Amino acid sequence: MNIKSIHIGSLIRSKVEEHQISTERISRFLNRPEDEVERMYHAKSMDTDVLLKWCKLLKFDFFRFYTGHLILYAPQSRIDHEFCQNKNTLVFRKSIYTQEVKNFILDKIETGTMTAKDVMERYKIPKTTLYKWMKKI
Repeated sequence: MNIKSIHIGSLIRSKVEEHQISTERISRFLNRPEDEVERMYHAKSMDTDVLLKWCKLLKFDFFRFYTGHLILYAPQSRIDHEFCQNKNTLVFRKSIYTQEVKNFILDKIETGTMTAKDVMERYKIPKTTLYKWMKKI
């Protein structure tokens, strides 16, 4: 799974195949014609209301892929740091790394695509956090 480039339609199709749900049932649930359901499988993005219905039907949170993307490519810590400088306050954040994000990062390290130092610099993941993940492998 490439978190940088999300193709939501193909992710939905794979979950539908996994659960073996008929197109007819999906069509009734979404209140859309079957040909439109097929077009959704080819869509790179879709309306959030429709995506929410897919989440309910397949009992899977597809929004987590977008959350993972934001964590990796637009880290919250930059915003928190700017806020702290402007307001002279301290912000504590709970860990927001999903298992998909952890697996993505650890895969990069295991395959040699990136070093631990590269990961810390690019994604702004604290050293202690990264080494805890690596220790659990």
